[in-house]
Amino acid sequence: MRLIFAAAIILAAPALLLAQTAQPTTATAQAASAKPAAPKPRVPIRQSAARAVEEVTAIDDDPNVKLTAEDMEIAKRVYVGLIACELGASVTITPSDKRPGLFLVQTRTARFHMHPVESRTGAIRLEDPRAGAMWLQLGNKSMLMSQKLGQRLADECMSPAQVAVADELKKNPLPSILDAPVPMVVQAAPTQADTGAARPSMPSE
Repeated sequence: MRLIFAAAIILAAPALLLAQTAQPTTATAQAASAKPAAPKPRVPIRQSAARAVEEVTAIDDDPNVKLTAEDMEIAKRVYVGLIACELGASVTITPSDKRPGLFLVQTRTARFHMHPVESRTGAIRLEDPRAGAMWLQLGNKSMLMSQKLGQRLADECMSPAQVAVADELKKNPLPSILDAPVPMVVQAAPTQADTGAARPSMPSE
């Protein structure tokens, strides 16, 4: 009887050993499945979407736009209101209600948020860097240009003050460089020192 019991234990030993070794494997698998899932990679914002957001954000709300004292002086000289242009076009310039020195420049099909920029020529210059547009105000006319498109959106625009200047220039045009008198250069008569001629000697008495 003892021999039969001992033989049964010997035969059951491999099965017990196999069950003990299988338990850690099952526990490891359960622990692995309990780990939190790895975070999904962030999808980058498309450039077109970022550009669209930038284009609809008014420059009035852009803290990066800093106006100097010179810019504010330029802003005081900007003609505002409805300004008639050639071919029946018009441009409306409205000062910003949020920040002094900034302007809303509108046509029938476009609108730009502009701020003054110092000009090398002394002209009044407003720019919208995001849209690539510029408003150039001269003494007798103004124009709206798209540097991005490489064309003028409105030309020969005149406020009442510019109309007066243009009329005055028609009556009294500024002299052209070609019309300026050429100064005459008068050459002095050559002296004996210049010619090298000897002074004649006086006869002795």
